[in-house]
Amino acid sequence: MKRIAEIILPVFVIFLAACGDSHFTMEDFSRIEKIDAHVHINSATPAFVDLAQADNFKLLTVNVDYPDFPPVAEQQRLAILHRQALPSRVAFAATFLLQGWDESGWEEKTLRDLDEAIANNAVAVKVWKNIGMDFRDKNSALVMIDNPRFEPIFRHLQQKNLVIIGHQGEPKNCWLPIDSMTVNNDKGYFKEHPQYHMYLHPEFPSYEDQMNARDRMLEKNKDAKFIGAHLASLEWSVDELGKFLERFPNAVVDMAARMGQVQYQSSQDREKVRSFLIKYQDRILYATDLTQAPNADAEAFKKEAHDKWLADWKYLNTDSIMTVPQLDNSFQGLALPKKVVEKIYRFNAEKTFPSGWKK
Repeated sequence: MKRIAEIILPVFVIFLAACGDSHFTMEDFSRIEKIDAHVHINSATPAFVDLAQADNFKLLTVNVDYPDFPPVAEQQRLAILHRQALPSRVAFAATFLLQGWDESGWEEKTLRDLDEAIANNAVAVKVWKNIGMDFRDKNSALVMIDNPRFEPIFRHLQQKNLVIIGHQGEPKNCWLPIDSMTVNNDKGYFKEHPQYHMYLHPEFPSYEDQMNARDRMLEKNKDAKFIGAHLASLEWSVDELGKFLERFPNAVVDMAARMGQVQYQSSQDREKVRSFLIKYQDRILYATDLTQAPNADAEAFKKEAHDKWLADWKYLNTDSIMTVPQLDNSFQGLALPKKVVEKIYRFNAEKTFPSGWKK
């Protein structure tokens, strides 16, 4: 009997930790310290940071070589500005440019630019989807993320102990016709950005090509600290995402702009999604991809961001029946245990970016 008790008791304790009835409520939202680990502060105005203070958030603002954003140099200037003004609230991720790719000195210039960002307290470097989906070399060939010319960059970042944030590919919806996509935000985005809607571009690499290139890069850089942005573009299946996390033990993923796909899955099988988040509670970062545009109306932006944060908190922390713009049907919140929520919302980001936010 004693031996049976020794076996059953630890299992029972784990079961209680995973399925316990102790979860946060909406009243806890502003009380609990939180981190949004993927945002874009593209304005000098303090609206985003002011809201973060009011809602008890810290922010990681991510620079990206995106044509709809300010130039990368301006994004970095703004990131440093906000970081210096409030280092306890703002951290930032740098990025690098592909201009000059075909020139012999591209790697050296890129490393100099990255070292400048690191000297200004960058804690990560973003690698965007233009690699693999847009940028071409002098021979008009798409440059993929496993291209050998990136290896000195990735090795340098490992030596500097910086995190690589990788956005490779797109949601799998990108390879479907608009009316077959699972969430409304994808339908809207790809309707407005047909250049990224791969269903319209069969001449481009497939979804599988993008994922395989990313995975080959990770196989070559097994010691790299890696964040798969946007749930590593595996947002469509928690089963596939679990396989990715098992294959690459140094990788974590952020939830930026993919909560709707998670909610879609939980509307189909709530317990599967809930069990996934509990199992991989140490590997997931809360993030939104909220973007403060240069000329955004401050109050309108603050309302948008606050409402988004509240809706995500409701979904992850309560068992309420709810609706969101991304989905046409209602679904039930996950009511995750408090310890799981604390990791996803804060502790995992602090572990990933130990120098991110000064006390």
